[in-house]
Amino acid sequence: GGNGTLAVCLSSRRNMCINQRVLRESDRETIDAACRSMTAPWALERARKADQHQQQSSQQPSQSSSAPFGASCQYFDGFRAAGEATSMPSGVYDLEELKKWGEAKNWCPYYLTRQAINHASVLVFNYQYMLDPKVAKMVSKELESESIIVFDEAHNIDSVCIEAFSVTIQARHLEQATRSLGRLSSEINRVKASDSARLQAEYQSLVTGLVDQGLLDTDPSEVGLASNILSPDVINEAVPGNIRRAEHFIAFMKKVVEHLKARLRTVAGPTGGVTSETPLAFLHRMITTTSLEAKPLKFAYSRLSSLLRTLQVPNLDDFNALTDVADFASLVSTYSEGLPRFAIIMEPQVAGGPNPGIQLACLDSSLAIAPLFKRFGSVVITSGTLSPLDLYPKLLQFEPCILESFNMSTFRPCIHPLVITRGSDQLPVSTKFQDRGDMGVVRNYGTMMVELCRTIPDGIVAFFTSYSYMESIISEWDGMGIMRQLTKTKLVFIETKDVVETTLALENFRRACDSGRGAVFLSVARGKVSEGINFDRHYGRAVIMFGVPFQYTLSHILRARLEYLQTQYQIREQDFLNFDALRQASQCVGRVIRSKIDYGLMIFADTRYNRHDKRTKLPKWILQFLGDGQLNLSTDTAIGQVKHFLRIMAQPVDQNSLKEVLLTVEEVESLLHCQTSETPSIAADS
Repeated sequence: GGNGTLAVCLSSRRNMCINQRVLRESDRETIDAACRSMTAPWALERARKADQHQQQSSQQPSQSSSAPFGASCQYFDGFRAAGEATSMPSGVYDLEELKKWGEAKNWCPYYLTRQAINHASVLVFNYQYMLDPKVAKMVSKELESESIIVFDEAHNIDSVCIEAFSVTIQARHLEQATRSLGRLSSEINRVKASDSARLQAEYQSLVTGLVDQGLLDTDPSEVGLASNILSPDVINEAVPGNIRRAEHFIAFMKKVVEHLKARLRTVAGPTGGVTSETPLAFLHRMITTTSLEAKPLKFAYSRLSSLLRTLQVPNLDDFNALTDVADFASLVSTYSEGLPRFAIIMEPQVAGGPNPGIQLACLDSSLAIAPLFKRFGSVVITSGTLSPLDLYPKLLQFEPCILESFNMSTFRPCIHPLVITRGSDQLPVSTKFQDRGDMGVVRNYGTMMVELCRTIPDGIVAFFTSYSYMESIISEWDGMGIMRQLTKTKLVFIETKDVVETTLALENFRRACDSGRGAVFLSVARGKVSEGINFDRHYGRAVIMFGVPFQYTLSHILRARLEYLQTQYQIREQDFLNFDALRQASQCVGRVIRSKIDYGLMIFADTRYNRHDKRTKLPKWILQFLGDGQLNLSTDTAIGQVKHFLRIMAQPVDQNSLKEVLLTVEEVESLLHCQTSETPSIAADS
């Protein structure tokens, strides 16, 4: 409603639910299951029949009692009852505002927002909702092709695209899948006995094809975002006859699971080891061994979705392992022909654990984003750490209309990058593999940390290249007495792999900074803190980057991707590794500056940052402050520059200079007027 702008944000059920009975559950999976048990069509039908039965059997007014789990949700019922009246007035709604609005109207905020997609001017949500085909069709099918798509903080967009099409299955997942198939088989027998018409109806709908059944939620003539994962014959044809019947499909999936188990047993055996295959070779071996056909494998994921819907399964997360197997089978079969854009890697140990695993690794990041470029005319990819810009069009396979990198508009030199290459004893410092265990390097890093903590007030954040390196260097520092020296000037907090522990450490870090005690937070590049946590104002007066955060170069998946990039796009291995490491380093040091009046130090502690091919890959807004006098410094020289910078920043802010780099309300309104009177330009990268 209204003539103004409607802006809403969409998130998961857990973040948007206002039903207190559902919110008693702790984790996302249980909340999703509880919501489905109240809002799915079959759940609503069951609730309606229960109400009718109660009205017919009850001769006296029923006593009020709390509804059992699985009863309908009052907010969803209110939303459905309002029908066309569920439009929202103009305004900007964050999650809290949506929840307040939903409670006031007795409407479900989650489903209200999903409906608002149709008429909202601005939508904000995680960009995985656009890139993951399994989720994208829920959101994107409502968007017009004239929509402007903006990917903010998109420095890792190629990695997100690859993750959307990659599947990892461990041996324990296959055991879970076997148990899930047993549960489904029992449920099929139960439904056969009590409601055989339901299974028969599903069979008939599968004959007509997936589109007519509504599984794809899209018109076959429309370019849907899910079309990249599903080949045209899957979209337009009927499901093959040998997997239409539920019991036949279960037997089919059992063969797939058993084949994967057999492959992993071979890998984990005494004559096993790491094996890499193309999808075509893997599929050929599967067909030869199991006598399965390739075509039904393409339908495995969709057929499983249909079965879970027919059997009215509320907790879909219980079947995640089986869903992954079906997804794996569909992807392998769909992308087996032509250029191998996937690699199938089987390892005796996956993710550092004792379990053998099989990984379907997508090598081509353009697969996930290509449908967006095809469907939408205006796509903007933006981030403070998109550097170097020219690599993104190659990785994502598009021709940019606009390719631009901007300087930072400031009224004073508010950031001060320093490249420290030597300790106080003039020995070089680096986290190169051959140097990182050197006690001289460890001691110099520790001395550097102590001196910086003595000099810099309030909060300092230090990033290490990996958890294992951080743990080893802290252990060495403790033995040298460096940790004891650190605690004399600041409290020390450490990021761990446990999210709850890290969140608690961050809260206490902020409290230490607020109280004036000062604190240092030791964390890891590519960890939680490096991506989503801001250290503005006194929480981050300096960020120290110990080493260059390269990926683990012995990873078999990374090796396969590097080979693919070299062969297909002529991107050299070292160029990609440098690009990836420097964007991560930029993301880490960027935590320190969050506004025009903020200021902070960016300290790159490694000899390799002094090399031209490394530092030139830093973003333009950092390079504009990095002069020759800030390169190749020893710890002592750097401390002198730190003191000088902090003295300058301690001066009062010149309000007149500040106004020169800020837009007034009138200037913003005139810009808006110009934009509405002109035809919007199309941008593919910014």
